[in-house]
Amino acid sequence: MSDITVVHLMRHGEVANPDGILYGRLPGYHLSELGRQMAERVAEHLASRDITHVVSSPLERAQETATPIAKAHGLDLATDERLIEAENVFQGKTFGVGDGALRRPENWKHLVNPFKPSWGEPYVEQVVRMMAALNAAKDAARGHEAVCVSHQLPIWIVRSFVERRRLWHDPRKRQCTLASLTTFTYQGDKIVSVGYTEPARDLVPPHLRAGAKPAKGKSAPGNGKAFGA
Repeated sequence: MSDITVVHLMRHGEVANPDGILYGRLPGYHLSELGRQMAERVAEHLASRDITHVVSSPLERAQETATPIAKAHGLDLATDERLIEAENVFQGKTFGVGDGALRRPENWKHLVNPFKPSWGEPYVEQVVRMMAALNAAKDAARGHEAVCVSHQLPIWIVRSFVERRRLWHDPRKRQCTLASLTTFTYQGDKIVSVGYTEPARDLVPPHLRAGAKPAKGKSAPGNGKAFGA
């Protein structure tokens, strides 16, 4: 058996969220038609890879993204709670650029410490659970490849940790587009490289691509620009 194992950490596809809600861990948010196309595109992209394990966050949007990949490889889809979206106090609300949220006094107490962050699950806790999920996937697919479907913020945070960057950051600069793959290559039990690809890039609206400058009205939390998704 090879001592090289590859774990692809995938962000889910676009979600149907017409009201621009920061859905966080709320149930009932499913992929849009475009999101389903993204999921199918990535499944096609990975069809020739040596994938022996597919696992997902328990949230519907992640499960629906992972399903075509598991099906393409004849695998049962596993679920790992550790891959879930980051907890956030603004869950269920609108909170985006230009909507006045930062001017509301009731929100100020949650915005005092961006380094932790004070509005949700601490970055360090995200690192701990995401590293545990990655290592579990590595063990399940040892010598082969695994796919883990998760959410923007936890993916970016664990990548930042592995690449030895600070965990607090400008959300607009995350390199974690919808349906993207952040790929960790292990030699034995050690991560030796990190890669990033966007198999469905042509399907992603320009303002939601990695590094894109958000247009006013386009960065509602449901689109994942501020707090994850």
